[in-house]
Amino acid sequence: MGIEGTRDESLENTELDINETKLHNSLREKTWDETITKDSWMVFKVMAEFVDGYERMAKIGPCVSIFGSARLKPESKYYQMAVEIAEKITKIGFGVITGGGPGIMEAGNKGAFNAKGKSIGLNIDLPFEQHFNPYINKLYSLNFDYFFVRKVMFVKYSQGFIVMPGGFGTLDELTEALTLIQTNKIGKFPIVLVGSEFWSGLLGWFKETLLKEGMISEGDLDLYRVVDSADEAVAHIKAFYDKYSVNVNF
Repeated sequence: MGIEGTRDESLENTELDINETKLHNSLREKTWDETITKDSWMVFKVMAEFVDGYERMAKIGPCVSIFGSARLKPESKYYQMAVEIAEKITKIGFGVITGGGPGIMEAGNKGAFNAKGKSIGLNIDLPFEQHFNPYINKLYSLNFDYFFVRKVMFVKYSQGFIVMPGGFGTLDELTEALTLIQTNKIGKFPIVLVGSEFWSGLLGWFKETLLKEGMISEGDLDLYRVVDSADEAVAHIKAFYDKYSVNVNF
């Protein structure tokens, strides 16, 4: 950023150059050897990320994933609420999984760290915004190149999802969980949306557009719970597992 919050033109030009290069590369006719070599190497990189993730997460125990914006600062009420939620989630027997970066991710790891619980960070390599926060247990600090591999780890090793306010990435993670539960690809784990005011527009669109157009069913609106406090969020997760008499302690 430049003076008085204006965007740095050199950074903007760099991003334009990178984007132009990617566009040109996608349209450029490639040789057979070039295509095979690149695609084959990518397959091995993807396999390596899956194998490393599975091996390191396999014995992690019951966990709740906390999703949310990387841009929220510690003074944000949602950052502070995420810390509180993570502390309380840890105290009822869950570990906490986040994307490993700043903002809400940092808050979630901080809460788990403060409560001496398992604090897991699934970081993604990005040119901006993302970096490891200091509250992740060293054994459970993983780094990914591919978003889709990272999302598999979130879903495979989580028994619940706390979704704080966030942007496109948070919406991606939320809809991934909703889709997999809706299609019975994973169990009907609890999804908690924190901040009724923040989520009201999206949830209204679910009801007034998706439901009315027949693109979702009435029962799909029951796949999530909306709350406005840390106590409500944790209570919903706890009640879900109390209902099935599941002991979630490590």
